[in-house]
Amino acid sequence: MIRKGSCKPGSWGSFWAILALVGLATRAVGSTRLGAFSGSAMSLPAAAQRADVVGEAAGISINHSHMLLQRLQDLLRHGNASDVVLRVQAVGTDEVRAFHTHRLLLGLHSELFRELLSNQSEVVLQEPGDCAAVFDKFIRYLYCGELTVLLAQAIPLHRLATKYRVASLQRGVADYMRAHLAGGAGPAVGWYHYAVSTGDEALRESCLQFLAWNLSAVAGSAEWGAVSPELLAQLLQRSDLVLQDELELFHALEAWLGRTRPPPTVAERALRAIRYPMIPPAQLFQLQARSAALARHGPAVADLLLQAYQFHAASPLHYAKFFHVNSSAFLPRNYLAPAWGAPWVINNPARDDRSTSFQTQLGPSGHDAGRRITWNVLFSPRWLPVSLRPVYADAAGTALPAARPEDGRPRLVVTPASSGGDAAGVSFQKTVLVGARHQGRLLVRHAYSFHQSSEEAGDFLAHADLQRRNSEYLVENALHLHLIVKPVYHTLIRTPS
Repeated sequence: MIRKGSCKPGSWGSFWAILALVGLATRAVGSTRLGAFSGSAMSLPAAAQRADVVGEAAGISINHSHMLLQRLQDLLRHGNASDVVLRVQAVGTDEVRAFHTHRLLLGLHSELFRELLSNQSEVVLQEPGDCAAVFDKFIRYLYCGELTVLLAQAIPLHRLATKYRVASLQRGVADYMRAHLAGGAGPAVGWYHYAVSTGDEALRESCLQFLAWNLSAVAGSAEWGAVSPELLAQLLQRSDLVLQDELELFHALEAWLGRTRPPPTVAERALRAIRYPMIPPAQLFQLQARSAALARHGPAVADLLLQAYQFHAASPLHYAKFFHVNSSAFLPRNYLAPAWGAPWVINNPARDDRSTSFQTQLGPSGHDAGRRITWNVLFSPRWLPVSLRPVYADAAGTALPAARPEDGRPRLVVTPASSGGDAAGVSFQKTVLVGARHQGRLLVRHAYSFHQSSEEAGDFLAHADLQRRNSEYLVENALHLHLIVKPVYHTLIRTPS
């Protein structure tokens, strides 16, 4: 809420007084930095000069911008030549903070301030408590173009930047929030709900992606109880959720239902989003016997439980003769359990090529529980595309320089050890997770997916610098990967029309 104070005409003379003060300050600083003139040489501090020599003419660039910023900070700190007072009151309190400011500088950043302060010498601004607490940082940014942000201050600063239409600060804080999400430091649930309320689609997508890739960590935190039904529905429909198995997701959902006590329609809709065919029959029996959520809402998912038991009892090919298997219920998510993949820690990944192998279950059906496929994996830190591979002579016999090792890029290739009949009717979607450590936890920072038709992801670590020990892709100079293979039924399986 904005309340205007006494209506005194703004003094344009004070605008020019500010600019004259800044100009005199800069000129004075410059004069103290200039040394004695001798011949054709002029002495200047190395950090404040740059010589551009063209032929015989030499020009010197004098840069005292840091001194100008210091003078602007002094203007704000001491209120010199102030022509408008902002009184910021925290809503619901008597606490008021006064800022002696300069309408010209505020108006340069904000059209709203320009309009609001055009004929006012004092304005009262009512802000929520968290915004009032960081208003000094907000004003400092308008004077100096910089500020220091803490996690708890991100939302109030972004809210102020949005309210007063300071687009550069709005973008800067949003970038800060997205960067801290990637590192696992940001409160993803709270920031997601804030992004939805402000219509910031880029921030909303970043939060949603982080939550999908790190659902296990979030479900075990205090943030899980703050998840809205809308956000929960968004997560449950995704196939890129990273968690131990579908049973872990069911338990997380049951914990959320116990905390939030949503209406029955919300609870039943959420329970129907669980992929019960991905849960082994023995675990399904235990859920039906012990789950409080199923005891309360069992009839709403009875058809899905029956479908899961039928799926596990027959071969996928036989099951498909009678039922559809192309729905998301039969597609695994990114499970970390041993049946679906394996972790791989590569120490000093920039050093040389590495290889490994692992096994996965042929399919999620209980009929395929004992059938395995072996996968071979090759990692190369500096693979060169054909276009960049060394060529030692051209058509005329002239030697050409070989491509440098740093011209290559990391490459990961996943291939089956054999192409036997066990894979009939099933293709495999491969996913590689790249981990990062935050406060002792290993979180997923990146995920790369590729299909059976391609044995590698074309953009795998395309922008990673594995030579740098503090690279965001490395944990203690090691690359932490988790390889996942998800079976997808198709080709030989035909569902009835």
